Amino acid sequence: MNSLAHPQLRFNPIVKDPSGPRELVILGSTGSIGTQAIDVVLRNPDRFRVVALSAAGGRVELLAEQALRLGVHTVAVADEAAVAPLREALAANAAGRALPEILAGPEAATEAARIECHSVLNGITGSIGLAPTLAALRAGRVLVLANKESLIVGGPLVKELAKPGQIVPVDSEHTAIFQALAGGTRAEVRKLVVTASGGPFRGRTRDQLATVTPGDALAHPTWAMGPVITINSATLVNKGLEVIEAHLLYDVPFDRIEVVVHPQSVVHSMVEFSDGSTLAQASPPDMRMPIALGLGWPDRVPDAAPGCDWTKAATWEFFPLDNDAFPAVELAREVGTLGGTAPAVFNAANEECVDAFLKGRLPFTGIVDTVAKVVAEHGAPAGTSLTVADVLHAEDWARARARQLAAG
Repeated sequence: MNSLAHPQLRFNPIVKDPSGPRELVILGSTGSIGTQAIDVVLRNPDRFRVVALSAAGGRVELLAEQALRLGVHTVAVADEAAVAPLREALAANAAGRALPEILAGPEAATEAARIECHSVLNGITGSIGLAPTLAALRAGRVLVLANKESLIVGGPLVKELAKPGQIVPVDSEHTAIFQALAGGTRAEVRKLVVTASGGPFRGRTRDQLATVTPGDALAHPTWAMGPVITINSATLVNKGLEVIEAHLLYDVPFDRIEVVVHPQSVVHSMVEFSDGSTLAQASPPDMRMPIALGLGWPDRVPDAAPGCDWTKAATWEFFPLDNDAFPAVELAREVGTLGGTAPAVFNAANEECVDAFLKGRLPFTGIVDTVAKVVAEHGAPAGTSLTVADVLHAEDWARARARQLAAG
């Protein structure tokens, strides 16, 4: 098996750990993952040092504050129009400190991913994270991967580049599997069990879901995330993407990856072994723990996040997934089995449909229904090879077709 991420495997990057703190590049620093990663770094200055940050450019003041507080030497922004206000914000608050170099444009994050360091945390949202993922792997960095889309849309490309153990996953589900896999050998793994909170609409029928509003869908009961990921959690598209990601990371067939609904979000995922034993990773829902594990691997970061309080009574529930009300997971299995550009089409069409739903142009149930239509029109991919150009072309087509269908 060509496992990209397995705790029993070790990868020695080109850049070794220095005698001082581990040097990091954080991509997507102003987003949810990035801000929590910076919190972990600031509480552990003896262990980590950030040398570069990247962001889209929409939160210039926050980006400047992060850069100055961390003392980075490079800041990358995708939006070139953000350069002037970023320079102003940096200069206004530098207090005599040296200003960092600024990289700008669509390739800025990719350039940042090549900067000499030990690990690159890819916290970018969306398939635009693919190029930085590939750049970090080519440069020999340890890739701390929160950008699941880059693996999903570019699976063969990522697998061709990544050395065993070079990728450490950050999704709470995949870091749970990553840890549980340490309890046995690869040959002993029978099944991966990915948990889902069920989102805000757990227990509702398909008919009841037809009238939910964007405000309803953005009210996640457990996690605080960005709008796209939150809507994906409500439709369970996010869980479908995670099933594809688990398959690619751990080389477990799709028919041996199960999804179970666990509303409390304390058990983050499980591994069932051939003797019937199941190992689960449990912790309160706090992304700082998996982020810290990714940044520090193979060592754990003490007190990264609070543990379970065993002095209080608690109930953990598990329910089978209702595939009729939430068909996204089964659709994702089909897409993952097709391979090629099908996952890119699935992901791109979904992003367009989420945008249409948030703008009132598509009903909630129309998100996955429309994605399914786009996937069906795309059909089975031709051939087995895949290039970045193939991915981009498929995404462009899927986005355009999804917009057409959403417009009626």
